[in-house]
Amino acid sequence: MWRRPLNVFCKHHRFLKGSCDGVKGMCGPQVSYSVPALPTASITALQAMALWERCFEDGGISEPECSSQYIIAHLLGAKTIGSLERESLTACLSREQTEKMWELCIQRLSRIPVQYVIEEWDFRDLTLKMRPPVFIPRPETEELVGIILADMQVKQGAGVCIKGQYTCLEVGCGSGAISLSLLKNLPQIKIIALDQSQDAVELTRENALRLGLQDRLQVHHVDIIKDAEAVVGLCSPVSMLVSNPPYLFSEDMTSLEPEILRFEDHAALDGGHDGLKVITQILTLAPKILINHGPVYLEVDPRHPPLIQRWVEDHVEGLQYVDTRHDITDRPRFCILQKKSQMHDLD
Repeated sequence: MWRRPLNVFCKHHRFLKGSCDGVKGMCGPQVSYSVPALPTASITALQAMALWERCFEDGGISEPECSSQYIIAHLLGAKTIGSLERESLTACLSREQTEKMWELCIQRLSRIPVQYVIEEWDFRDLTLKMRPPVFIPRPETEELVGIILADMQVKQGAGVCIKGQYTCLEVGCGSGAISLSLLKNLPQIKIIALDQSQDAVELTRENALRLGLQDRLQVHHVDIIKDAEAVVGLCSPVSMLVSNPPYLFSEDMTSLEPEILRFEDHAALDGGHDGLKVITQILTLAPKILINHGPVYLEVDPRHPPLIQRWVEDHVEGLQYVDTRHDITDRPRFCILQKKSQMHDLD
């Protein structure tokens, strides 16, 4: 059973909530909460979990039950509560375990995302290290990888051979979730991953090394807006481009959950006034980087697909809009484009 990020969803965005409980200096007055005293007597895992669930609920923490479950599972060396035997949950925690439980839960109570609290998160079939301020991968991005893998299977089934030099470029690698998942499932490809955040570059490299995928991955600290020419020189040519870029509208940033506002990298979220600042730069560079017919896969805001299609038609001669795919909630979330064939390029 895969872990799912604990984020509140609204009509348009995967990050927003309907109202703001308040974080001092961001969303109103400081939220007050009380921390339960460290018990002097022995306590079982189930008792500790129930106690902290109530405490999280009183403190306004989203999905309080999941938060306490993930923390106790992590403490007991498991990924989920469901994977633990009943005996381990009814056994008393050691003093060291109890103190650690309190330490981690107090972090969560202060609105630190549970992914950062337990310092790891599952993405498809991978377990990735997590630490702030690197962007935490969301469920939609797992869907994006699934779409790419399914399309690759269709091509192979149709007799389209993936060449030995098949190289993918990821713009905005974050923790490395997309790149590493593709490398894990497609042993014949290589990937170049870019990010404007040095923290993200270092975490991607660390995750690649832990998973033994570093030999087919290049990671570079590059800002595609400031260093556009460097990107073209560094990455050309590639067979595919994929990105989960910052795509929130700037005006929506103030409506983010406190966990996101306070701890995740705003540069990985804020896409400018229309959410397209980085996306349009990616699409401008795509024809200069891709081989003929090379696809572009983007995760975007549900309002973006028609805007992107029109923008490409008006501004990027060498690129064509191919398809819009919907996410599991039936929102138009993914854009697929393709480089037009040019006789002077080599496939």
